[in-house]
Amino acid sequence: MPRELRIRPVLHHLQPQGISEISEYGADFDGVIPMWFGESDLVTPEAPRRALIESLESGKTFYQAQNGLPALRDAIAAYDTRLHDKPVAADRITVTASGMTALHVALQTIVDAGENIVLVTPIWPNAPAAMQIMGAEPRRVSLVSQPDGKWQLDLDRLFDACDDKTRGIFVNSPNNPTGWMCRRDEQQAILDFARERGIWILADEVYHRITYGRETAPSFLDLAESDDPVLAINSFSKSWAMTGWRLGWLTAPPALYDTLGLMVQYTNSNSPEFIQDAGIAAIEQCEDFVQRFRDYCAAGREIVDEVLGGANRIRYAQPEAAFYAFLEVEGEHDSMALAERLVREAKVGVAPGMSFGEESDSWLRLCFAQDPETLRTGLERMADTLR
Repeated sequence: MPRELRIRPVLHHLQPQGISEISEYGADFDGVIPMWFGESDLVTPEAPRRALIESLESGKTFYQAQNGLPALRDAIAAYDTRLHDKPVAADRITVTASGMTALHVALQTIVDAGENIVLVTPIWPNAPAAMQIMGAEPRRVSLVSQPDGKWQLDLDRLFDACDDKTRGIFVNSPNNPTGWMCRRDEQQAILDFARERGIWILADEVYHRITYGRETAPSFLDLAESDDPVLAINSFSKSWAMTGWRLGWLTAPPALYDTLGLMVQYTNSNSPEFIQDAGIAAIEQCEDFVQRFRDYCAAGREIVDEVLGGANRIRYAQPEAAFYAFLEVEGEHDSMALAERLVREAKVGVAPGMSFGEESDSWLRLCFAQDPETLRTGLERMADTLR
């Protein structure tokens, strides 16, 4: 008898990603308004699209430096410096093939099998899954839902979850799915704790520009010195509507520059030059788009509040940032079944809360960075079905 082939045992514990599951389920139904993915219906602005075409037409199709084009790293460093309270040099920037790749590269650098990363949850499912793939334990510490629907971080619980096998604290702020933002004083407390304990902060700040009532979200890069244990993850996907381009970056201590370059080399070698050229154009030519996109999201946020804010069975508070409405539905405890029902009966596609952790199985997430008329139609269908 031939021996049975095996895969790594840790992979048996990976759960299907509920957002992909519901989108595949909804593909069999006509007329579904899709609000399940974390992307807008706006296309990428013209400048990066034109830059990519020109780059391809000039023949830029070859291998590139593993840490990224110097011109793009310079542009990102200038961008980070402009937005934050402390300067950021180009030797702290590593370009990656998406924010998700940045997270994998960071984890490959800091954590071994049998160790753990403490996460602030609810959280997008890719983050804990990436830790499981490494053989590390994703140790969840949930935000506390307040009676008014707002969210609060319990720092004592966060710090108590850390032990001698903790290699990092993962903070996604602004948060997907809740829209919560970590306050400046909370970030300082986490940074002080990380310095004292010798552990890393993995700061996922991809929604840093999508805020309401302020220009940017509080950032660990406003507080950290260049050699502090902070790995800041960012992406072109959200602020510049470039979800399909797969381009991101890590801001890290300069001492990690060569190591992170090796991790990129052994992961995907490099990001294509024509896509990096598009990234330069986005940063240098599309600040007006970032502002308009935030206004677009703000309009969607108001429509959600208007249609669902007073709906029965739904508990909802306007998010502080990002472009998601996270809704708790009274009497529901199987978010996937509810999301499937909304596909069938309302022709609306939303993400089941179970995607973001067991603690969220009575919740739904929808992306409101959508055309106002389409968004309103979908929300009204949803409200009618849930009454």
